Amino acid sequence: MIIEQIYTGCLAQGAYYIESNGEVAIIDPLREVQEYIDKAEKSNSNIKYIFETHFHADFVSGHVTLAEKKGAKIVFGPTAATNFEAIIAEDNQVFKVGGITITVLHTPGHTMESSCYLLKDENGKDHALFSGDTLFLGDVGRPDLAQKGEVTEEDLAGFLFDSLRNKVMPLADDVIVYPAHGAGSACGKNLSKDTVGTMGNQKETNYALRATMTKEEFIKEVTDGLLPPPAYFPFNVKLNKEGYQDIDNVIENSAKPLSVEAFEIHANETNALVLDVRHQSEFIKGFIPQSIFIGLGGTFAPWVGALIKDIKQPILLVTPEGEEKGTIIRLSRVGFDNVIGYLDGSFDAWKNANKEIDTLESISAEVLEEKSKENPPIFDVRKPGEYGSEHMENVTNTPLDYLNEHISEFPKNKAFYVHCAAGYRSVITASILKARGFHNVIDVAGGYTAIKKTRIKTTSSVCPSTLT
Repeated sequence: MIIEQIYTGCLAQGAYYIESNGEVAIIDPLREVQEYIDKAEKSNSNIKYIFETHFHADFVSGHVTLAEKKGAKIVFGPTAATNFEAIIAEDNQVFKVGGITITVLHTPGHTMESSCYLLKDENGKDHALFSGDTLFLGDVGRPDLAQKGEVTEEDLAGFLFDSLRNKVMPLADDVIVYPAHGAGSACGKNLSKDTVGTMGNQKETNYALRATMTKEEFIKEVTDGLLPPPAYFPFNVKLNKEGYQDIDNVIENSAKPLSVEAFEIHANETNALVLDVRHQSEFIKGFIPQSIFIGLGGTFAPWVGALIKDIKQPILLVTPEGEEKGTIIRLSRVGFDNVIGYLDGSFDAWKNANKEIDTLESISAEVLEEKSKENPPIFDVRKPGEYGSEHMENVTNTPLDYLNEHISEFPKNKAFYVHCAAGYRSVITASILKARGFHNVIDVAGGYTAIKKTRIKTTSSVCPSTLT
């Protein structure tokens, strides 16, 4: 038996390759499926099943493409409804893969069709739980994504409590836990950086699995502090339910090199968004006016999904040379399939053509220390939890995730400063503000990490929500 976790850091997502006696099961595959096909072919094995733990909201899964390419059967848990052929399993239904079995445990709560998959080894012993978004390491799935009709997030949290107590917690302590996500995912609040654990460890350390916890306490703790989900989540659910085009077609349609002249014409005629994915240190030195920075070096795809509201928005890319195809693939993972081309020769081609460029002013934390004596407007664009843990005195928290809700707070008639934790999110923020006419924005290089090394006064507090 082989179990391999294929973890994608940008999405904080774990897919799973399971092989036994020439048969393979894939759990929660990424949209680009060739890696799974190659692994199976290398061992002369047949991909038999594709198990989906639920309709994912944070990425487009590869189930449809993999089934089309290899003839594997797609399996969802009870209550799921799809526009393509799939096995809608019953609770406790058993699937045989080589010498092992995989049992469906229906665990509604994160969503109503959410299910975990219990793998029993060749001896029939419980070996591993593929827990999807029902159970993370250190957390559980947020219960607010599948509200429908009269079903509230409190109702879903109650279902999740019952699912965990009745289906998950009775499992033995030595059962391995393979979750769908780790730290950085928006599908939970406080996920661990670890990506593999055990039931015993989770029973001891996961707040949501406290043996003495009442259902009322669970509902309160699980729903407390939930921020609104990213805007792209409903679109990804729709794609995962209804199907999508093969990623090879997306790449063929999108990977079109454009000369400076053609790039400019496309930008003017299509109302395309110019997305610059170079490193922030390169972006601030020069970029195409009105372009938006979201660098490949950070959690690129989720930030695109959170900040670009229209999933069908035409996009023109400025990438490091050689990163064009990879950028298109990463965008497609969150359903952004409408790239219409990229700047051939990257930003150097634009600069060498003597086209207009813009720059972003960026200062060091030491310079900010001097400027702060004049009490200028300073904006912290980290998440509320980061801000609440520790922040500069007399600064405003305007989280990048919800920048649109804070636009009116930024001054247009005087200089102001933005910072994040290390410099990635602040440059994203500054690029968006610049594109909207806030040319007096100044980035703080190194972010709060650098600020803490100065004598600037800091404090900690519980950050009141500005989003309710």
